[in-house]
Amino acid sequence: MSSIYKKYGENMVLKNVNFSIKQGEIRALIGENGAGKSTIMNILFGMPVIHETGGFEGEILINDIVTKIESPRHAMELGIGMVHQEFMLIPGFSATENIKLNRETVKKSWYSQLLKRIFGKRLMFLDIEQMDKDAKNALKRVNLTIDPDAFVGSLPVGYKQFLEIAREIDKKNVKLIVFDEPTAVLTESEAEMLLKIMRKLASDGVAIIFITHRLDEVIKVCDNVTILRDGEHVADKSVKDTNVAELAELMVGRKVEKITRNKENNPCIRYDNILELKNFGVDMPGEQTAGINLKVRKGEILGIGGLGGQGKTSIPNGILGIYPTHGEIVFKGEVIEKPDPLAAIINGCAFVSENRRESGLLLDSSIETNIVITAMHTQHQFLTKRVFFTQADKNKIRQHALRMINELDIRCISPLQHARRLSGGNQQKVCIARALTLSPDLLLISEPTRGIDIGAKRLVLEYIVQLNQNQGVTVIIVSSELTELRSVSDRVAIITNGKIEAILSPDDTDTNFGLAMAGLLSNPLKGKHKNER
Repeated sequence: MSSIYKKYGENMVLKNVNFSIKQGEIRALIGENGAGKSTIMNILFGMPVIHETGGFEGEILINDIVTKIESPRHAMELGIGMVHQEFMLIPGFSATENIKLNRETVKKSWYSQLLKRIFGKRLMFLDIEQMDKDAKNALKRVNLTIDPDAFVGSLPVGYKQFLEIAREIDKKNVKLIVFDEPTAVLTESEAEMLLKIMRKLASDGVAIIFITHRLDEVIKVCDNVTILRDGEHVADKSVKDTNVAELAELMVGRKVEKITRNKENNPCIRYDNILELKNFGVDMPGEQTAGINLKVRKGEILGIGGLGGQGKTSIPNGILGIYPTHGEIVFKGEVIEKPDPLAAIINGCAFVSENRRESGLLLDSSIETNIVITAMHTQHQFLTKRVFFTQADKNKIRQHALRMINELDIRCISPLQHARRLSGGNQQKVCIARALTLSPDLLLISEPTRGIDIGAKRLVLEYIVQLNQNQGVTVIIVSSELTELRSVSDRVAIITNGKIEAILSPDDTDTNFGLAMAGLLSNPLKGKHKNER
């Protein structure tokens, strides 16, 4: 990709970017949220958003031949695949149907061919047996052991990510695959498995573009790395000649310090409880919990960690009443008979979901609308009274949105930009801004830094700590990033097999955290062969 320029309106988002990759190479593409990574990959994949907004300047060369990529279908015909940051799966279709979509195998029998001649392709018979066989082979290559007939909507998030990869692997002519934040939704063990799959694909001659904010993964798996900053090409580095600290500094233009917090004697913590869960359980697909007993003190930051599928993300979803629950919830001294999202918000809860696109954003509404919409409907903020009606106070909305954009460093063209047009990390920050607008007593935040770059992670975590220390807001953070939990939390609860395995101090040993994650802390001998006990 040579001398690439791209404008959205008057905003130049890519400025003279050059990018290249060889057969069998794994090249990282890194940069802060809004640096232009997704835009340049959308250009490569021929996405409609590029053509609908005036196209781009520059050239794309494939095997030294200048190529104009008209559409995603054209890109796929050229051997380019893409695993998107947000899933491109159809929930009501099976794994096989998602893998083979638009590339279905049809029977070659005489009657099928006859029907094709008379009626066209629409009345040809699908070769279900062959499609299932192909799907099983693709799933096997990504070490995913699921029934090809399983409906995608019922699968855990990590499984969906591997299913997306299986779909790209199934394409016979694939020469280049773009992985856009593939490990953001994966546990550590799943992420390690993905890196192995990437190495295997590269050894088979497939070129891989790896977009990620996890710089340690870049060092582990990549050959080279390209860094973008503010839409400009900053540097190309060989991985063997660089390190995480240098890459972070090149990304953000400054040294990035780890967040540190004095967790001793948090002055905000009071002895009374704001929330108590008694024999609590949640029936969330892939994340069930049962028998949870937990007391959350006013003013503390409680971290909840654990491996994927063990139940940690179900807890905030259950407290809000998004999924069916059993057991008892006591919030601010009152028993909640039946959790309900609206009642919870009115009573002082705010929730940032782990799934920003499906349940966190109005994608085709403006940033400022997304930030204030919940407060308008539940707290009647940002409204002005007229004689017979009320209407939105546009000046208050704009002022508040601009303040949140500045405080959370939301990279956007203006407060009127649609949420759909933001990068994933900036979408996440809009979700956080909306929750903070409610001025909650209890903030439930699930995977707060998923898809956020290293500089923005520190900003978001520091903002949460400031919110706790300056305003006394109680915070429950659910995260797959154990290091983050330990850096900001007063206590960390580890969920294993749907139950609390342990509640640890953030300064506890790595060994105890590891045993708790494995479900072995309460009984270190559990799971060993009897001769080893």
